[in-house]
Formats: sequence, structure tokens, C-alpha cells
Amino acid sequence: MADKHRATALVTIDPAPVQALAALFDDGLPAPGPGDPLPALWHWVALAAWAPSGATGPDGHPRVGGFLPDVGKPRRMFAGGRVDVHHPLVVGEEVRRTDEVVSVTPKSGRQGDFVLVEVTTRLEDAQGRLALEETQNLVYRDAATPGSAPATPREPLPVVPSVLHRETDGWRFATDPTKLMRFSAATSNGHRIHYDIDYATQVEAYPGLVVHGPLMTIALAEVLRLEQDGPVRSLTHRSVRPLFCGTVGQIRREVRSSDELGLALTTAASEHSLLTAEVDRG
Repeated sequence: MADKHRATALVTIDPAPVQALAALFDDGLPAPGPGDPLPALWHWVALAAWAPSGATGPDGHPRVGGFLPDVGKPRRMFAGGRVDVHHPLVVGEEVRRTDEVVSVTPKSGRQGDFVLVEVTTRLEDAQGRLALEETQNLVYRDAATPGSAPATPREPLPVVPSVLHRETDGWRFATDPTKLMRFSAATSNGHRIHYDIDYATQVEAYPGLVVHGPLMTIALAEVLRLEQDGPVRSLTHRSVRPLFCGTVGQIRREVRSSDELGLALTTAASEHSLLTAEVDRG
């Protein structure tokens, strides 16, 4: 892979978006501040950065062809990955970040041909130790067949009081457009499928606004934090199918062993998982 697909920089675990994510979840836990350990997966928020407006494409994402290669397929989705935590990151500290595109693989599946792009991230803490390693899998597909504008006005989606709510048989996961907007802002994610209903339905042919894969994944990890399940050493996650704003999900938790947990996000309308995660606490 060419050098342009590898980047290294010194970055700070920014307290401001960490506070923004804590306010979004509003789950009763104190917001991590400078000097506090960063909760699992919150580096997606703390290290996010906006691309210049002139560098964004029609979908709101940074244009491909720079760090991310142009694979000739414009529709992109977050498909999963793995995060290994060797040492806790600390809010406010400076870390060395190295990102690299390690593979670009054409594939074929139920929905046709696609390209799988694998990106790795390594974070070294202020002591020079490898603190976190991550692999993200990004899927690129052909443009969708545009949908048509709805014939009747859409009813506004109801506001939900909280993203996560404990129930007798597990946890409820719910979103509304404001919460999606706030997560987009906290993660510097301009992808229009998460906030632009006309773009999501008429250009990308989704039935509604798409809930962020990272928001769903962080919610799984947040359930472990709320249940005081101990530190996450490793988390492997896989996005199976999208969740749309206004659809309520259920998070179920399965203890595999003293060190291993399974987590899944489903909906009442389907027994199939939308997102799965395997967690190592050892």
C-alpha cells in the first residue's frame, strides 16, 4: 500500500467531545474528565476530526482518493472490526496515532459486488506504550437506485428520553433525529444518511435515517460499563444489517465464561441480530 495510505500524527484525547458523548447517553454515570480513563470505544469520539468542507463529497463524508483509496464504488458503510485495549487511554493526554489502509479486497455477497477496505489504527500513550490497536472494516458498494419522494408528509419521529434504558429482560436502545445529529457532531461524521432524510431515502434508498454503526457498538460497551462488568480488553464487532431511526432495539447479553461475553442488538420485528460483539475481559 502506498505511503499516502498511511498517516501518523500526535493527537490529544479531547475532553470536549467526551463530555458531549456523556451528555448524549445521559445514563447517570459521571462524565469522564481530564485525567480520567477513557471508556471503551470512546476514542471514536475523542479523536474524531472534521475534514475541511472543500474535501467532502456529495454524501458528506471526506472524499476518497486521498488516505482512503477510490475503489470506484461510492456507497460506504461501517461493517465492524476489532479493538484491543492494552493500556487505558486517559482523557486529556497526548497520544501518537498511526492509521494505515492494509487491504482492499473485492468481494461478492447477497447484495451484489462490494469492496472491503481494512484500516488499522495504533495509539501509543504518553509513555510510548502501545495502548490500543484497532482494525475497522469499511464496505463500499455501487450507488443505490434512487427512491422517490414520499407521497404524503412524514410524521415527525417521537423524541426518546434516553438512548439506553434498563428493562426487566435486558436493555432497550432507542434513537431520535436529535440524538443522531448529536452523535454525528461528536464524532465529526458528516455522512448524510444519519441526518438528511431526503438524501437517505431518495438518493441511498433507505426507508429512513440510518443509526450509526459506531453508536450502536458503543451502546453495547456502555451496557457493560453500566453493569460494572470490568474493563474491556478486546471487543470484536460485526454490523449485520442497518437499524433505522425510530426503531427500538433490544440488547441481550450472554455470559460465555468468566472472561468472555457475547452481546447482540436485535429488534422486536426480527430475531436476527443487527449487530454482534464478542468481548474479552481477561
